[in-house]
Amino acid sequence: MYIDSHCHINFPELAARMPEILAKMAENKVSHALCVSVDLPDFPQVLALAEQYPHIFASVGVHPDYEDTPEPSVDTLVRLSEHPKIIAIGETGLDYFRLTGDLEWQRERFRTHIKASRITRKPLIIHTRAASEDTLRIMREEGAGSGDGGVAGVMHCFTESLDVARAAIDMGFYISFSGIVTFKSAKELQAVALEVPLERILIETDAPYLAPVPFRGRMNEPGYVAHVAEYLSALKGIPLAQVARQTTDNFFNLFKLAR
Repeated sequence: MYIDSHCHINFPELAARMPEILAKMAENKVSHALCVSVDLPDFPQVLALAEQYPHIFASVGVHPDYEDTPEPSVDTLVRLSEHPKIIAIGETGLDYFRLTGDLEWQRERFRTHIKASRITRKPLIIHTRAASEDTLRIMREEGAGSGDGGVAGVMHCFTESLDVARAAIDMGFYISFSGIVTFKSAKELQAVALEVPLERILIETDAPYLAPVPFRGRMNEPGYVAHVAEYLSALKGIPLAQVARQTTDNFFNLFKLAR
């Protein structure tokens, strides 16, 4: 069995096909999925899916790319996360690739999410792109991670260096690989995936984006996460069943409320 640790099946292009999406998950032995929040106005849709389907979980948070959206407070995130199907805070983090200029608001939003994670004891889902130095610095400053009373989390859709992966792992974080790792052009990321211990790996789709080979260029969906596992199995030269079992165990070890 596999788990899609990060998807956005509340997005309209997937929500309109929900019976088909769920059937494809079952066909491909994807037992659970975590539907990840990107802003507060759409959070009710994320929660509704988790409430409707026992094998769908949810998070609460505001993505760093969303500039013109209601800003979350620590109290708001804590309150919304009280629902038992909300198993994580995020996605949050920093993105200096898509946005430029004075991004202090992004850094403050990231700090807000870390504070909420520490209060709720729910793991963080972190997005970082072209901002790894500041991401790690703020994680350390705010006590993100499994030490000092903090809670760990996952570096989602990881595309950074091995040094960044190791720094995150040292703080208790997991590294999640998406369909990007299957791309022919992703040689550097594949080298990172080869070195990251299986015990610290999650798999994800980030659907509807980044469909893995052989579906690259098409709309992604949770059922395709099996292809990420198949690629990691071949890359590491280990049985597919081992990848499936360990990444599933990793998911439940991190997101304990999903048990």
